[in-house]
Amino acid sequence: MSAPPVDTVRTEEAPGPVRVSVVPLLRRLHFYAGVLVGPFLLVAALSGMLYAFAPQFDRVFYGDLLEVSSAPGAPRPLAEQVAAARAALPDGVVTSVQLSGDLDATTRVVLSSPDLAVDHAWTVYVDPYTARVNGQLTTWFGSTPVTAWLDNLHANLHLGETGALYSELAASWLWVVALGGLVLWLARQRTARRRVRALVAPERGAKGVRKTRSWHASTGVWVLLGALFLSVTGLTWSNHAGANFGAALTALNAEAPALDTGLGGGEGATSSDGHGEHRTGSPRAEVDPATFDRVLVAARGAGLDGPLELAVPAAPGTAWTAAQTDNTWPVRLDKVAVDPRTATVTARADFADRPLLAKLSTLGIQAHMGVLFGLVNQLALFLLAAGILTLVVLGYRMWWQRRPTRADRRARLGAAPKRGTWQQLPLWFVIPAPLVLIAVGWAVPLLGLSLLAFLVLDGLIGLARRRARDRAGAAA
Repeated sequence: MSAPPVDTVRTEEAPGPVRVSVVPLLRRLHFYAGVLVGPFLLVAALSGMLYAFAPQFDRVFYGDLLEVSSAPGAPRPLAEQVAAARAALPDGVVTSVQLSGDLDATTRVVLSSPDLAVDHAWTVYVDPYTARVNGQLTTWFGSTPVTAWLDNLHANLHLGETGALYSELAASWLWVVALGGLVLWLARQRTARRRVRALVAPERGAKGVRKTRSWHASTGVWVLLGALFLSVTGLTWSNHAGANFGAALTALNAEAPALDTGLGGGEGATSSDGHGEHRTGSPRAEVDPATFDRVLVAARGAGLDGPLELAVPAAPGTAWTAAQTDNTWPVRLDKVAVDPRTATVTARADFADRPLLAKLSTLGIQAHMGVLFGLVNQLALFLLAAGILTLVVLGYRMWWQRRPTRADRRARLGAAPKRGTWQQLPLWFVIPAPLVLIAVGWAVPLLGLSLLAFLVLDGLIGLARRRARDRAGAAA
C-alpha cells in the first residue's frame, strides 16, 4: 500500500542490470495495488471502527426503544405483546418475534408491509413487563437505521453495485498487498537477526523515507494476521468470491444442515447457516397471537435458551421456526421446527452438527462484525482498523517523500517501480503461474481478472517503450 521500498528515485525507463527474481514484480504489484485499494481501505477502516461499536450507537440513539427502565416482575404473555404491536401498526403483518434474553431489553415484534422497500420491515419495541409499545423503527434485516447506514457505508460506500465491486476488489487485493509487503520487507534484511528484529520494531536511527518505510513495515507485520482475517472473512459474503465460496461448500458437502419445516407431507426447509433470516415479501395471513406463547414453550422445552427468534412460516402447512440468535462465544445457534397445532417439536438443526467449514464460516463472520467475543472483539477490531489507517497514511507519505526534487526532475509524487519486471521472473515461478492464475481467477474473480490485465498491460507497454528506445538509439 505504498511506494516501493527503495531509497533512491529512479525513472521507469532507467536501464539497469537484469536479475532473476520475483521481488521486482512484487514491488510493482505492491505499489499499484496499494494505490488502488488505499482510498477504500481508509474508508473501510474508518467505517469498520464505527460499525464495530454499532451496539453502543444503537443504545445511544435508540436506548428508549431498546431498553426498559425497570423489570417489575414476570413478563406478560407474548400474545399480549404481539397484540399491542399489531394495534400500533394495524397495516402490518406479524412475521416474527425476537426475544433478547436480557431482563432490561424490549421484545421486538417484526411486521411486514408491501409499502416498505425490499428487505425492510417495521419493528415494534414492546415493554415485556407492561405490554406497552415503546416505539417503532423501519429496520433492514433487523438492523436499526444507524446500524444499517454504517453497514452500507462499510460494504459499498453507499454506491450500490459499483461500491460493492470496488469493495470486493479491495478485499481481494488486501491479502496480496499484505503478504507481498512482508516478503519485500524481509528481502531487504540481509541477516536472520535483522529479519527477526525488523518483524517487531522499526529501524533504529532511520530518517526521512527510511524511517517512514520502517514504521510502515513494522506496523504491517503487527496487523498482518488481522488483515488476512478481514480479507478472507469479508470475501466469504462478497458477490463473486462469496458465490464461489458457497459453491465450494456445496461441492464439499460442508453446508449447514437445513431444518425440515414440512408438516404432514408438506415440503419446506429453512436455512440453518447461522445468519438471521429476514422474512418479507408475499403477504401472510394473520395468526393467533397465542400461538407465539405455545411455540415459545415448545422451544424452551427443547433446550433453546437465551436470545430467540420465533418466525411465522411464509408458506401454509409448514412449521414455525424457533432459532437461537446468540452470536457471542460460546454461540447458541440451534433451531427447531414447531407444529403450531400441537406445540410439538418436529425437527431440529443444531450448531454442533454443522460441518467444520460451516462452523468456521459462521464464527469468522461474527468475529468480522465484532460480536463474537463482545467488547474484546470490538476493541481488537478498533486497534486493527487503526493499524490499517496508519499503514495507508504512511504508504502515501512514502510516495510523497520519494518524489524527485531536483530542479530538472521535479515531480509531485514518487516514480513507480520499473516496468517489465515480469521478464525477470525465475522459471520455477513462470511455469506454474498460468495454473495459479486460473485457480485464483475462479476463486477470487476480481483479483484474477485485474491481475491478468495488469500483467498483460504491463508487458505490452514495456515492450512498446523498449522498442521506442531502441529506435531512438539506432537513429542517434
